[in-house]
Amino acid sequence: MSAPLVLMVLSAQGMETALRIRSGYPDAVIHGLEGRVQGADQMFSNFGETLRQQYGNGNPIAALCSAGITIRALATVLDNKGAEPPVLAIADDGSAVVPLLGGTTGVNVLARQLSKILDVLPAITTSGELRFGTCLLNPPAEFHLKNPADGKRFIADLLAGKKVHIEGVAPWLEEARLPVDADGPMHIRITPLDLAPQSNELIFHPKTVVIGLTGEARTEDVRNALAAMNIAHSSVACVAITEAESAKPYFPQIAADLGAPLRIVATDHATAKSLVSAFIEKPVNLTGDDSLAIAIAATPGDIILVGHKRGRLAVIGLGPGDPNFMIPAVKQELQHAEDILGYETYVRMAGSFRSDQTIHMTDNREEMQRARHAFALAASGRSVVMISSGDPGVFAMGAAVVEALHESADPAWHSVDLQILPGVSAAMAAASRSGAPLGHDFCILSLSDNLKPWDIIEKRIALAAEADFAMAFYNPISKPRPWQLPRAIEILRQYRAPETPIVLGRDIGRPAETLRVITLAELTPEQVDMRTVILVGSSLTQSFDRIDGGKWVYTPRWYGTKPTG
Repeated sequence: MSAPLVLMVLSAQGMETALRIRSGYPDAVIHGLEGRVQGADQMFSNFGETLRQQYGNGNPIAALCSAGITIRALATVLDNKGAEPPVLAIADDGSAVVPLLGGTTGVNVLARQLSKILDVLPAITTSGELRFGTCLLNPPAEFHLKNPADGKRFIADLLAGKKVHIEGVAPWLEEARLPVDADGPMHIRITPLDLAPQSNELIFHPKTVVIGLTGEARTEDVRNALAAMNIAHSSVACVAITEAESAKPYFPQIAADLGAPLRIVATDHATAKSLVSAFIEKPVNLTGDDSLAIAIAATPGDIILVGHKRGRLAVIGLGPGDPNFMIPAVKQELQHAEDILGYETYVRMAGSFRSDQTIHMTDNREEMQRARHAFALAASGRSVVMISSGDPGVFAMGAAVVEALHESADPAWHSVDLQILPGVSAAMAAASRSGAPLGHDFCILSLSDNLKPWDIIEKRIALAAEADFAMAFYNPISKPRPWQLPRAIEILRQYRAPETPIVLGRDIGRPAETLRVITLAELTPEQVDMRTVILVGSSLTQSFDRIDGGKWVYTPRWYGTKPTG
């Protein structure tokens, strides 16, 4: 199951059960019904719409409600049995687990795993699985069924009394209750070879192949080598490279093209053959040269996953503080991460974490040390999240992380899967609360001179004001810098009319949120602190009264002459 399990929760009792499930499925994403469920990762207002969307996205689903509600909600989209993800109904008190859809995609396996967590028996009704104790159409992860389209008829023949001959090693089949007979007319073949299935035959490809790569490499070269040995791509267990060459971008691409994980091994393996030998002590077959080698193990269990996987570093933006402002991709990164880094205040804003996640909290001024620490963790193969508030690319950790990478010559750092995920910046959040004050050209300036000279800040304020940009001021004032905001206001008043709208947004998206709309003439430093973002209108920015007593503010998209018609 590659996609995270989606838990659809309709009640407070269902939320308790969902949290029990997540203790065994830490990547599970809990979707809760608005107004009834507290503490869910994501909220929904329409159960049927959300359920159908998750089903269409191919996500495995456990709906904590009756089977009837779930079936009726999905009835209109049940038109492609072969592509359906696993879908289960679970009683909201956890007393029943009912697999509904996805017999060929592992729903019964998932039902057994969830039932074990909830300490109940799963309500499995699939006849073949009940009779034989396994689902041939959904083998363990180390095996791939080449011809699933033949599976339903094959199982029907076994249920009708036909015997089966098994060729090859597959412990999961040996433990099943299949009607095995060496002379049986049905045939199961376990092989890494890319063979065409015969009549009454199922072919399973075991993940027993390791590919070692050094030097220059292309996906085409690997495909040609596999074809020369008649090896199925689905039997590739992993692609192995050295740490010294881990920064080369084509290695991850080759692994992705083959659908296989990338493993990074210590640099004392100088050749491709020595790389694959580290994974298989006694290969059945070993071929290749110093740059590309292929080794085949007797069984998947004979492969030792040495080295480490490719590490990941995601730099995320929480938004201004309200979880509803956080994009889903950021929530998923927080769920998947092994290590969480960030300024203590922002880490606490991100919510609760699992006991198996490691939290690294530091002072807000230790940006470069934090970035280097994140790369060191990710380079060892760990999945790391660096937390910023707002957007990581706006006066936040995005720039520090990329700068740390630029300064480093360590190939392991450059091989890390680095992702920068956006967030809602404070200026955007305050603007949305007040209307559209940034509706035309605008710029964002920090009034802090910790990292740049004040004369540069003054120059930029003056030039932006002269160019008639709307502006957003971050870090406007602090105890060590009480004089800078008054000077900024003085510069603004040289270029803006006294009635220019000003938006003061403080703690937007947090419990103490306040929003005020005043004029430039009314703006004083006493109205502002470091948790306030200041939005300054252009010469065309307008404001007018709201029905609730506040004011709407907007900057029209036209400039100069208002369009007609």
